[in-house]
Amino acid sequence: MPVFPKISLRPEVEKYLKDGFMNKEVVNTLGKAAAERKFETLLKHLSHPPSFTTVRVNTHLTSVQHVKTLLLDEFQKQFNGLSVPVLQHSDLEDVLLIPVIGPRKNIKKQQCEAVVGAQCGNAVLRGAHVYVPGIVSASSFMKAGDVISVYSDIKGKCKKGAREFDGTKVFLGNGISARSRKEIFSGLCELKGIGIRMTEPIYLSPSFDNVLPGYLFLQNLPSAVVTHVLHPQPGERVLDLCAAPGGKATHIAALMHDQGEVIALDKIPNKVEKIKQNALLLGLNSIKAFCFDGTKALKHDMTEDTQEGPPFSPESFDRILLDAPCSGMGQRPNMACTWTLKEVMSYQPLQRKLFSVAAQLLKPGGMLVYSTCTITLAENEEQVAWALSTFPCLQLQPQEPRIGEEGMMGAGLSLEQLRQLQRFDPSAVPLQDPDQDALRDATAEDMIQLANKDCIGFFIAKFLKWKSTSEKDPQK
Repeated sequence: MPVFPKISLRPEVEKYLKDGFMNKEVVNTLGKAAAERKFETLLKHLSHPPSFTTVRVNTHLTSVQHVKTLLLDEFQKQFNGLSVPVLQHSDLEDVLLIPVIGPRKNIKKQQCEAVVGAQCGNAVLRGAHVYVPGIVSASSFMKAGDVISVYSDIKGKCKKGAREFDGTKVFLGNGISARSRKEIFSGLCELKGIGIRMTEPIYLSPSFDNVLPGYLFLQNLPSAVVTHVLHPQPGERVLDLCAAPGGKATHIAALMHDQGEVIALDKIPNKVEKIKQNALLLGLNSIKAFCFDGTKALKHDMTEDTQEGPPFSPESFDRILLDAPCSGMGQRPNMACTWTLKEVMSYQPLQRKLFSVAAQLLKPGGMLVYSTCTITLAENEEQVAWALSTFPCLQLQPQEPRIGEEGMMGAGLSLEQLRQLQRFDPSAVPLQDPDQDALRDATAEDMIQLANKDCIGFFIAKFLKWKSTSEKDPQK
């Protein structure tokens, strides 16, 4: 029985998703009952965190084994001697996996309560402490040092500063308050820092706050797969078209041994600063970050380049990563999404604009990888079908490493084309309930296989540009 309710969506959004997952091709293959069961299972999984925390080691500065040893020592301190394994992924040599223990059912709820916003609550479920800005409500008698129960306001209905809240809330565990209610809601100054230090979280995950900041990057498993699929080589010129906060750009640079040029674009200034900070922290010098709208990154006049930044000349990059802005419907844990159907559907046109730019910026013989962290058919397989019909110069390619499942039917792609895609589907395995005994008995191979399946919802497609964009197709 799931510990949390299924993700709460607007009725029209849930219907839109259901129509995609129960399209004619899927229903004809699985049967209506099985397709509906699979969809409902997916909605339940989305409200729960993945079974593993994934970190990518910055191999530019250190070895995976060294970081593994340091993490084992760190977790001994965090978990008061509790033995939690750190596994090196068998197909992703720079990725380490740490199992999440939970949901733990024997935590006693306290009289003193605090309510946090949904985004803060999601972070707590993945190992974070509660920072002051995330606290929405607290009991009137809460003092610093009190043991309190923490709840997530998953529908955003709690008023800031409330003394109690009887709306829909989900228990996240217990912690010790670092501030009194009066301090938090005095309004005299904007407080930052930890407001509640979680001591008994319902999901026991390691905290990575200031843990080995130059040596590792906290990243979802499929996000680490993407860059390996791109397979950048030393000396190449690579474009990360929507790069913030820089996880994939820094991964690209590390895989290239910091030799070559990685251009990272984002149109929001503070996000570009974050990319630069991460590159500096990880000791990577090949990254050049620019504040620029990716949809305008293609230079349309034929004048000679006089600057290193955007816009860029056509066919000037060896490889391009388009980790596209998306509806984010694959993120976990996510107990409620308040987006309207119009908002969810707004991403497909933007993704196509960005893809068109990427296809024209890619050199003949170059590779383009398209990815999203969403589960919708429209933003994934439908985009692949559109790209193949719009750009005859592109061909789908097999992917290595192969960790996700094949693509979902319903977009008119052939079975061979679907097999060349990777769709990470959180409903692929039953919801887990790992405890210490289960971890002790499981093999490393079994745990890695579970991590491959019980992760966020994600999608990857890889294209080869086999001829110039300007060349006409001889078959037409």
